[in-house]
Amino acid sequence: MNRVSLEPKSSASASTVDHSIEAASHALIALQQPDGHWVFELEADATIPAEYVLLRHYLAEPIDAALEAKIAVYLRRIQGDHGGWPLFHDGAFDLSASVKAYFALKMIGDSVDAPHMVRAREAIRARGGASRSNVFTRMMLALFDFIPWRAVPVMPVEIMLLPKWFPFHLDKVSYWSRTVLVPLLVLQALKPRARNPKGIAIEELFLEPPHTIGLAPKAPQQKALWFWFFRGVDLVLRAITFPRRLRQRAIERASAWVAERLNGEDGLGAIFPAMANSVMMFDALGYAEHHPQRAIARKSVEKLLAVHEHEGYCQPCVSPIWDTALTCHALLEVGGDRAAAQARKGLEWLVPKQILDVKGDWIARRPNIRPGGWAFQYANPHYPDVDDTAVVVMAMDRAQGSGAHDKFRASIAAAREWILGMQSDNGAWGAFDADNEYYYLNNIPFADHGALLDPPTEDVTARCVSMLAQIDDTAPKSAVLARAVDYLRRTQMEEGSWYGRWGMNYIYGTWSVLCALNAAGVGPASPEFRRAVAWLVRIQNPDGGWGEDGASYQLDYRGYERAPSTASQTAWALLGLMAAGEIDHPAVKRGIDYLARTQGDDGFWNEPRYTATGFPRVFYLRYHGYPKFFPLWALARYRNLTNANSRSVRYGM
Repeated sequence: MNRVSLEPKSSASASTVDHSIEAASHALIALQQPDGHWVFELEADATIPAEYVLLRHYLAEPIDAALEAKIAVYLRRIQGDHGGWPLFHDGAFDLSASVKAYFALKMIGDSVDAPHMVRAREAIRARGGASRSNVFTRMMLALFDFIPWRAVPVMPVEIMLLPKWFPFHLDKVSYWSRTVLVPLLVLQALKPRARNPKGIAIEELFLEPPHTIGLAPKAPQQKALWFWFFRGVDLVLRAITFPRRLRQRAIERASAWVAERLNGEDGLGAIFPAMANSVMMFDALGYAEHHPQRAIARKSVEKLLAVHEHEGYCQPCVSPIWDTALTCHALLEVGGDRAAAQARKGLEWLVPKQILDVKGDWIARRPNIRPGGWAFQYANPHYPDVDDTAVVVMAMDRAQGSGAHDKFRASIAAAREWILGMQSDNGAWGAFDADNEYYYLNNIPFADHGALLDPPTEDVTARCVSMLAQIDDTAPKSAVLARAVDYLRRTQMEEGSWYGRWGMNYIYGTWSVLCALNAAGVGPASPEFRRAVAWLVRIQNPDGGWGEDGASYQLDYRGYERAPSTASQTAWALLGLMAAGEIDHPAVKRGIDYLARTQGDDGFWNEPRYTATGFPRVFYLRYHGYPKFFPLWALARYRNLTNANSRSVRYGM
């Protein structure tokens, strides 16, 4: 049990900081896998474990009562005080997550009269009932034959046959949309029905007869003109009867597309929704349970389970590349022979994970560049990640500079070439694709989640700037970096912050960009730095920490809203302030004191709150590794800078 104090005390002494660093680094090294890497749990909301349970019953698999009981414990524990299930810790009620969680618990065997089920049902009905669910939940309800397929937007499988110049093409949407959508196209064409051997239904969640439900209304972020145009297209598609031979050819194209990217035991796209959809697609196509493709797709889903003594859940994916690279950064910052040696061992594990022999889906926009990136997961060769790649390269470069021989030189060179080639026309970088900015597609009825695309963002761009500037002394003078820095200057918010696409949110974005501007040679006296520093200082919590939650992604967001402090967000703010040259600022001292004061007996920090983002407004993440390595990183940097002759940060992160 972690014992921490939340009461501000006098500033942490140098010996206290040293003790915190020693405890955290010792605990972190102890979690290293035998082969050198680190991987920590990655938690989303109730949706993923609920869908895992429903997938098993969809397929009529033998009931694993012990596993389902543990998942039920987890789902009950994360139910909100509002009666439903939120998208992040202490978050607002989310209808679709609540419908799936209720359905899964009922499928597991919870009585509809149990108090938690009554509260959930009343909360769902009070907000319009299950018919107000999003498109993906409607798809699930249609597969279980609760609602008619006419309540689901039409996505004909013939999309697979469209030419690249067509306004809608797979190349025009994000990697996650592609991998989730393609097997769904087959399911929508074949319209299979869940086995559901227990015959569980959830009519009680609807305010109207489910068979009368029509299409969902326009989502708040969708533009009315575009939405109604695409709604008209939807109506036209419903009236078309595609030739049987054409449909069969499209289904074959879709199944071949999935098979090419099946990715062994790591699964299609290495993300749960795509992996689960691939299993259902193979099932709908008549593949037997032991067919090699269906069997390995099903096994990939099972590998996402996180099962503990009393509860369990299903992860949305796994994050070993990201966890290992960031842990190596923290340990390299700690310094010393042991920390450096374990970091190098982690980086050596990363070397063969670099994707050098597969030209993934990114070639649609950049056909003439060579592969050289890293994925996020153990394996995902069609979808290397720009962000991960930049973070890995900076750690490798730093390890070489700390006295290791240049065993990483070839890896760094290949990654640098790939990153340069992935720059978008506006000077910025997206996570998986270049120039993925077909914003009109977010208005199609299927895209009510508003996350169909992978456009360039401030945080990923900052990481690439940091990397290029760190590994090349001449980079700050290059046209590539000049365009990227100009993009970062243009995107600074009026209040001084930057948006964080992949982490919550403006604290994450501001940390990322301040590190990048520092690496690129922008002086700490520049207006960009001064505005950002003032913003970070202004939003510091009275306890000395920093916090922000998913509410910052709301469409009507009008500026920072205070949230409880977290260790990882406090670390980001501190790293950003130190990159801006503010080592001696009182806010930094208060933040360091907060981290020292809230460290647990196990050397880590307790952080139940979510600090990362899958898709703004619809999907958030809790990296269990963040409160293990980010606070350590910030404490070690503070110690290093206060003891050094130079007060400037030498690295890109």
